[in-house]
Amino acid sequence: MAILQKHGKNSYSPDLVCNKENLHGPPDNKINKNKVPGPPPGCPNKKWTEQNTTWPRPVARIWTAVLLLGTCLLYCARVAMPICAVSMAQQFHWTKREQGMVLGSFFWGYCFTQVLGGYVADRVGGEKVLLLSAAAWGAMTAFTPVLAHLCSQPIFSMTLSRFLMGLLQGVHYPSLASLCSQKVVESERGFLMSTVGSGSYLGTLVIGGAGSLMLDQYGWESVFYVSGVLSVLWAHCMWKYLLKGEGPIITLESLGSSGPQSKLSKRHWLRLFKQPAVYAVIITHLCTASTFFTLLSWLPTFFKDTFPDAKGWVFNVIPWLVAIPSSLFSGCLSDHLISQGFDTASVRKLMQFFSMGVSSIFTLLLCGTHTFPWAVAFVSATMGLTTFSHSGVSVNVQDLAPSCAGALFGVMNTCGAFSGVLMVYFSGYLIETTGSWASVFALITVVNLLGLCTFLAFAEARRVDIDSAKTRYHHDVHTI
Repeated sequence: MAILQKHGKNSYSPDLVCNKENLHGPPDNKINKNKVPGPPPGCPNKKWTEQNTTWPRPVARIWTAVLLLGTCLLYCARVAMPICAVSMAQQFHWTKREQGMVLGSFFWGYCFTQVLGGYVADRVGGEKVLLLSAAAWGAMTAFTPVLAHLCSQPIFSMTLSRFLMGLLQGVHYPSLASLCSQKVVESERGFLMSTVGSGSYLGTLVIGGAGSLMLDQYGWESVFYVSGVLSVLWAHCMWKYLLKGEGPIITLESLGSSGPQSKLSKRHWLRLFKQPAVYAVIITHLCTASTFFTLLSWLPTFFKDTFPDAKGWVFNVIPWLVAIPSSLFSGCLSDHLISQGFDTASVRKLMQFFSMGVSSIFTLLLCGTHTFPWAVAFVSATMGLTTFSHSGVSVNVQDLAPSCAGALFGVMNTCGAFSGVLMVYFSGYLIETTGSWASVFALITVVNLLGLCTFLAFAEARRVDIDSAKTRYHHDVHTI
């Protein structure tokens, strides 16, 4: 099946109209060397601004490395509690139900700030939201042991702190999407998002290894202290060296004024949600997040039940070691195909086909696996291929609506978080009812195929956050 096709010579793009008009220049335009030329007639000011505010490639590479480290520390702080939960439960005499309440409170807070974080990032800049949130959740992480020891009821203080952690970290990925749409050209977005996305796997590996050692040697408090202080230090370095000490102050006035992205009215949002391509990215991301959360939550239990004598570090480390280079490869591949002239929408669909279609084959193979090495191999292939979504649906939202990519990604991530929690619970019900892991893997496959079919059928890469009537008008003017 030929899923890729190159751009036709006569394919129309409103961006090309502006560029061609700019080459000829507006009529009766006098050259003034002391002024920066403005946008050509008929082209939106915002589009002209976007073309002149993207990062140069060396700057983009520096930001990619910095954001990769920030996402790694984000997951170090996020996974600190699951790693220390057993030791904390023993010290504070928590039941399994209380322990689950502490762990689950993070996701409830995580759901509530997705859209808000994306909206603010679209208005004032994603880098400011990332900086302020990182400083806040880093300080919260470092302060967690103090709260646990000072409060007479640690269960309440820890539940509240995890809920606040979810609120503060919920703005991270929508802000990344907004920042990428504002500062990165289309042909390089796949590499940035896939590289930064691999930071989640790297952070899980780092805190799983170093955190376990610190837990055994210095106690559970050290895990929170180290990950929290490093996160605050990262925020400080980003502020000092990348933002040059510019104050990341977010005021009501800045939210109400024109920011890096244009303000979309209620009418524009209604038009946006009438587009099938928008529903396609929401449904596909919902399915992707649901299956990922399910695998992340239940795979350790699957290995413990199926191969009780297996070493835990093997199945807890190897899949993530495979996921990191796989994510980087998917970003390089997608950007290379787009730079070679292949249709952007086709490239996004190809990446999602690997993420949800091919990975489902290896998920189904787990149903009949009888040896531990093959099980690890199939899980590693599944997790590695799943990372291709960073260059698929995760970037597609920036193709569709760069003016509100952060807020729209927040909607997607909110839906994905809620559905992920529900699917994790339902998977546990299936395991108890059927007594078979095959039912869970079959459920994951069905959800994946549902999202994949939706994306292949309705996904596009053209902008849908602009007035199509204006686009047709500019096209007619250019044709005349």
